[in-house]
Amino acid sequence: MNLRDLHYFVVLARVKHFGEAAKLCYVSQPTLSMQIKKLEEELNLILFERNNKQVMLTEQGQILVKYAQAILQQVAEMKELAQVSSDPLSGEIRLGVIPTLAPYLLPLVMPNIQKKFPKLRIWLVEEKTDVLTTMLSQGQLDAALMATPVQSDLVQHNLFDEPFYFICSALSPLYQRSSIQLEELKGQAVLLLAEGHCLREQAMALCQTAQAETKIDFTATSLETLRLMVQAGAGVTLIPALATQMQTASHHSLSIIPFAKPAPVRTVALYWRSTSIKVICLQKLATLITKTAKSHLEQIENKFRLN
Repeated sequence: MNLRDLHYFVVLARVKHFGEAAKLCYVSQPTLSMQIKKLEEELNLILFERNNKQVMLTEQGQILVKYAQAILQQVAEMKELAQVSSDPLSGEIRLGVIPTLAPYLLPLVMPNIQKKFPKLRIWLVEEKTDVLTTMLSQGQLDAALMATPVQSDLVQHNLFDEPFYFICSALSPLYQRSSIQLEELKGQAVLLLAEGHCLREQAMALCQTAQAETKIDFTATSLETLRLMVQAGAGVTLIPALATQMQTASHHSLSIIPFAKPAPVRTVALYWRSTSIKVICLQKLATLITKTAKSHLEQIENKFRLN
């Protein structure tokens, strides 16, 4: 038994198809089949049920694949620890980012990260908070950029507060305002993102505070969809500050209005496991992201102040 065979076992258990597993392992299908058979003989167990239509783990296979995954994870962590010990700002970081942050923050920070840490490779995953939290807890990610609060035992490193902005069309009586009070949302039909987006919960909390109406007959999967629906006269919405940079010619009829201070905000944080061996690198990344984001948020605030 060796690590290669355990890798074949774990991949086949995941995809449940010999041909697909062979491709992912960069071997021929007969080679993969032979190694799985060899592993079964060595363990004196049948790991997979096979027929012409499907491949399934046996009861014993379901138990042993967890051990195989743990062994491979520990070996990977040992290799990472050796690399991190020699150069903590090199290697790979698997970083998760929520969808309402990724398109707006990453183009700002990634060039700075590549310039500051040229030996560091960042692998990005864009998913909702619950998915990122699970992936992070299971070791599939090293860190995740998410809005607080996140219900978990992860380490939370706050980065910056991102103000919300009010968006409306020319149909709104607030269209020409230079700023608004949160209380002025009362009676407004506020469009929200779909279930699962943390921004939805934050916007709903603000609407409840202001006694605004939330449009439950329509939900969007992206901030861009929200903007287009506002432009069509379906209601108003709230977006985080960094997303205001994406205003294009197609949004010319929309008005983006800041809230009077103290403006409602969301707090963006970097999360990682308390057992992470990459804390030094993650703290350096956190400092750089904070500096970059705060600089751009200041520019956005100044832009609306001048307008």
